[in-house]
Amino acid sequence: MLGIDWRKTAIALAAGFGGALVGVYVGVPAGSLLGSTFAVTVAALMGLRPTVPPFLRDFGFCVIAVSLGSGVTPDILSELARWPMSLAMLAVAMLSVIFICGWILQRLFGAEAPAALLATSPGALSYTLALADDRGADVRFVMVLQSLRLLLITLLLPPLIGYAEGGAGVAPQGDAPHIGYGAGAILLAATFVLGTLITRLRVPAPIVMAGLVLSGIAHGAGFVSGRLADPVTFVGFTVIGAVIGTRFAGISRAELKRLGMAGVVSTSVAVSISVAFAWIVSLLLSLPFGQVWVSFAPGGVEGMSSMALALGYDPLYVAVHHVFRILLLILILPVLIRFAGKRII
Repeated sequence: MLGIDWRKTAIALAAGFGGALVGVYVGVPAGSLLGSTFAVTVAALMGLRPTVPPFLRDFGFCVIAVSLGSGVTPDILSELARWPMSLAMLAVAMLSVIFICGWILQRLFGAEAPAALLATSPGALSYTLALADDRGADVRFVMVLQSLRLLLITLLLPPLIGYAEGGAGVAPQGDAPHIGYGAGAILLAATFVLGTLITRLRVPAPIVMAGLVLSGIAHGAGFVSGRLADPVTFVGFTVIGAVIGTRFAGISRAELKRLGMAGVVSTSVAVSISVAFAWIVSLLLSLPFGQVWVSFAPGGVEGMSSMALALGYDPLYVAVHHVFRILLLILILPVLIRFAGKRII
């Protein structure tokens, strides 16, 4: 744990847990996640530079990952058979977001084609930043717009879903069964070990993938039943919210203001596209609109999966769609940038 700035860590944790407690007390959907995200973002924009150490970040990812696997049931294969059309529609929606929003950023805000494409790719932030640096794109532009999109979606999606469904889908989970602390600790530790091992294989969201597989097998085989205890889930959601908020550390207010309009416009268009496709898929497959929208929303896999859990949706459906989107992005982004040249369309 050498090299950790404990002062900045304390700022992140104080703001995160304070915001999470307020969010839960007020009763907003996904209160711990949203409250933590908002509070830490404010701290970052105030110049306090909050940070979340890697070991805490990974713990948060482990909690989310194990929780995702709790949605696996013995009849999961019959459910998976309903999803190919949904995944295909997600791919079309993702490409629509990249091209339409990229074109807007290039034509209206003067962005170069590679930066515009990377700034509008819905997810895989670390990968897009690495790709931007490798291809000589404007890394700062990509980072600010990606972070703004993630923040806006994390904060606004739950209330928008509640409004669209008239409160449906926001399901309290307090009466759901819990696995014991011992079994939960074993799953968390196993998730961390496996996630660390497959990180070297450059697997996207490795801890999430590891936890989804391990917890899914354990729940599907009947070894355990239920989700992690509420205090553990609360801490995990709060840490993930803090991680999202810390991405605004080091960004000046002037820079944020300059790029804010581009971020708001591109995010609004991206969300509108995701809404349209989610509505079509929800009608075709008779799935809850909110569940499909969270799955199609251009946010991060950890944040959106956390939101699915907090809102009472099928976490496995959401996680599979977001992991599929990340894998597809990793495959197509280098190709798109290579052939885009100086103009997107």
